[in-house]
Amino acid sequence: MADPAKIARAVARLAPGSIVRMGGMTDCFQPAEAIYRLTYKTIRMLNERGIGYLIVTKSPMVAGERYIDVMDRRLAHIQISVTTTDDALARTYERTAPPSQRIAAVEKLQHRGFDVALRLSPFVPQLVDPGRINRVDCAKVLVEFLRVNGRFGIDTSGYVFPQGGYRHLPLEEKLGALRRITGFDSLSVCEDVTEHYAY
Repeated sequence: MADPAKIARAVARLAPGSIVRMGGMTDCFQPAEAIYRLTYKTIRMLNERGIGYLIVTKSPMVAGERYIDVMDRRLAHIQISVTTTDDALARTYERTAPPSQRIAAVEKLQHRGFDVALRLSPFVPQLVDPGRINRVDCAKVLVEFLRVNGRFGIDTSGYVFPQGGYRHLPLEEKLGALRRITGFDSLSVCEDVTEHYAY
């Protein structure tokens, strides 16, 4: 478990006006958060120093009233990830909250005035119903395509573009999938293939 004193010292070294990412490699809203509230305490510390925070999570806990009350709308940026729109399918490979709960959390935060985005990460087009995604009541969607470097339980034969030790979908395949996502004010892509930067 993280040490609150170490977190406090790290926060004290941050310059007001900067932004930190919470949940990059480890979700900051794991079930233990319901007991220890370290993320909650960290958010309070960041608020006190005027430091922005980007929360990336797969948990609807971020939309609980405790967190809605503590997060500063001027400082908080939230991205909630889904990998599929099918709750039953998600249960076969994820132990997190079902996608329907995560989508509901995105919509709740949007309605409460937060800067929130639906994050399709990793985005595997055959696992996502574009019609369902396009009905999400949210201004922003962020897409991060799957990178393949091993075996998966899905057909990855179309991932034929090699770069950085991974296989990627060709650009035209990516563009076709992106064209099916509509109705958002903002669509951003996290891209790590240099030849695919220009969307």
